Amino acid sequence: MIEVAWPWVLLALPLPWVYRRLLPSVAASATTALRVPTLRDFSGLGERPGSSAASRAAYWLALIAWSLLLVAAARPQWHGEAIEIPVSGRDLMLAVDLSKSMQEVDFVLAGARVDRLTATKKVAGDFIERRIGDRLGLILFGTQAYLHVPLTFDRSTLRQLLDETVIGLAGPSTAIGDAIGLAVKRLRDNDSAHKVLILITDGANTAGAIDPARAAQLAAGVGLTIHTIGIGADEIMVRRLFGSFRFNPSQDLDETTLKAIAEHTGGRYFRAHDIDELESIYGEIDKLEPVERGGEHFRPTTSLYPWPLAVALAFSGLAAWIVTRQ
Repeated sequence: MIEVAWPWVLLALPLPWVYRRLLPSVAASATTALRVPTLRDFSGLGERPGSSAASRAAYWLALIAWSLLLVAAARPQWHGEAIEIPVSGRDLMLAVDLSKSMQEVDFVLAGARVDRLTATKKVAGDFIERRIGDRLGLILFGTQAYLHVPLTFDRSTLRQLLDETVIGLAGPSTAIGDAIGLAVKRLRDNDSAHKVLILITDGANTAGAIDPARAAQLAAGVGLTIHTIGIGADEIMVRRLFGSFRFNPSQDLDETTLKAIAEHTGGRYFRAHDIDELESIYGEIDKLEPVERGGEHFRPTTSLYPWPLAVALAFSGLAAWIVTRQ
């Protein structure tokens, strides 16, 4: 469907006719330079073959150019078929731990051993791609917590910015309480039907100004549901000079606090020892927070003004060339 955004511009179409009617015509010269008994022999002097036809052509080309120029100024637009945009009404924030302990290499991805952050990026990125209709945001925390991506429907950009994060970007420690407090600050004034925070960490609260328990109380007060995920293997083999031994790389994980945060806000606590468990956890969160279909409709709009504008300029140039050639 074609639509004209500013149709009132077309009221200027008769201006050239009005201009021609109101201005006085140029008076013919009353004197002659030469008098002869008969003008039959001089009838062709001062005329160029086809000059009158050329003038008429230039005149009509100018009129067409004027009309097309006004059509372009009226902003014609093409509206395509309506596209349905799913909108769930849910605001969902991801809080990702970037503390130094996230560099522990105890996950296996595609047959290769990777650190915890790399595994989180892969699984959380796939989760982001599935969240059609949600407004998503990203909080990064270490010694400090900061908003990396505000709430947006642009899932591709969010995933790209998540992939670009590096360990230690927010400091070596873990400020779980500050991360929750920042999420509360960003979501408390939103009128969304459902507010969710997914917090991913491998340690305990060792920094920040807000205690996690107090932060959970604030979250519950604004209707923020928090799902917490503790990641890291319980046991890995380490080779040393005098042999190999087993140790627990997740001994600093404070599961008690993470469970309390989830329970106090109506969420759930999950434990991911490997990449498969982490993927299943995000699948479970998909079930807890289902993507809702249906929502607003959007019609893609394409501006058409360049076409009449280009033809108007071409006709104007052709008319000017005809006039100068006379």
